[in-house]
Amino acid sequence: MNVLGQDWPSIWYDISRLLLAYLLALPIGWYREMAAHSVGLRTFPLVSVASCGFILLGTGPHMTADSQARIIQGLGAGIGFIGGGAILKGNGSVHGTAAAASIWNTGVIGAAVAQNRIMVAVLLAVLNIFTLWVLLPLKQKLDQPAETPDQD
Repeated sequence: MNVLGQDWPSIWYDISRLLLAYLLALPIGWYREMAAHSVGLRTFPLVSVASCGFILLGTGPHMTADSQARIIQGLGAGIGFIGGGAILKGNGSVHGTAAAASIWNTGVIGAAVAQNRIMVAVLLAVLNIFTLWVLLPLKQKLDQPAETPDQD
């Protein structure tokens, strides 16, 4: 049966890919939201699902390898622009680079899901969560100023 130019197996495939991209990015956004960061629960899943959607649209029978490459190139630039908005500079320091990198990473998660590279997408999601959650205490420790002994 044909629905709006697609058959049901094709429709369910696209839906499953979009949902998987969304679900893989959700824990990243959840963690960022719980840590009270500026971008979080809404941004990361939306970037992932939109990236997946762009790649799915680029895999149609009318698309050439060149047009698919242009979609991926534009996607990388667009996500970089969104990530750039998460970076804040002030008082001699820069904040938000982890958020920007995570935004870019969730875009790649969505693209990997669309390309049926599920293990790549899962590994990217796990590494992103690991980096944000597990490495945070180490980063905080490294950011503390070194204590200097008293000079008597």
